Amino acid sequence: MTPNPPTRQGRFPLHGIVGLCLLIGTLACSIYDHYNPGASSIAHRVSNVTTALCWWGYLLFVDAWIARLKGGSLLTTRRSEFWVQVPLSIIVWIVFEIYNFHMRNWHYEGISVHRAARMFGAMAAFATVLPGVLSTAEWLEAVGFCRRLRAPVIQASSKAAYTCVFLGIFCLTFPLMMPREIAKYLFALVWMGFVFLLDPLNHASGAPSLFGDLAKGQLQRSACLFAAGMLCGFWWESWNYLAATKWVYDAPFTPGISIFEMPLAGFIGFGPFAWELFAMYHFARVVLGIEEGGDEPSAGEA
Repeated sequence: MTPNPPTRQGRFPLHGIVGLCLLIGTLACSIYDHYNPGASSIAHRVSNVTTALCWWGYLLFVDAWIARLKGGSLLTTRRSEFWVQVPLSIIVWIVFEIYNFHMRNWHYEGISVHRAARMFGAMAAFATVLPGVLSTAEWLEAVGFCRRLRAPVIQASSKAAYTCVFLGIFCLTFPLMMPREIAKYLFALVWMGFVFLLDPLNHASGAPSLFGDLAKGQLQRSACLFAAGMLCGFWWESWNYLAATKWVYDAPFTPGISIFEMPLAGFIGFGPFAWELFAMYHFARVVLGIEEGGDEPSAGEA
């Protein structure tokens, strides 16, 4: 995400057209297989990897749109940042899978019996989580979403920062200490825990942070991230609904009210989930010693 509005527009890159074709073709096969099971082996094979194919197509398309709006993007002028996000995305989602192993809020159905195919499909899908959400937030910012949204300047004290860090530690450890019958109700703590834990640390280190934005009275990034989480959540759930290989929710929240297969209470969590991804990503950059600044236009964009 960039702190400034777009200043120039360029051409629409070819990889965006490729991504849109991949997305449309995958959805066409998935819809056909969903309503005509067994009618086409090709459509069924595509439906087995719907999530990964749709997200890679979406990423290519959104990235190209960002490049068109801003003159540069993750895949055109900031490729090194992209190659940081991809492996981090896999690691981040595995962290949540570890939590889910105890909390049992979802499980997978229709997965391949072949281990290599199963692992490749999972990693291809996991790799899109972080760049998918952050690119969507960057696109929202580029089109001016909530550009004028401001708030009173809030200078958080050291005491407030320490309180958030300890609250984050509690949110992330308490569910693991509870029996599974109780822990399954506590995933909301996990969705917020890394925000409380890592965002104050990012702010203290000088990395991009929501804490830092509040200190400047800026709310656009927070709003874009939240909206990106909700939008990506809608894509996740709609594409998953059509897929042959999919996740199914065991979450005990609002079981009678859902968006596709996601309980409504769980769907609302996609917004804070985007804040969490943002905090985890920038904290990882700090730990790995990767300098910030990839958010700014590169020399090729100047």
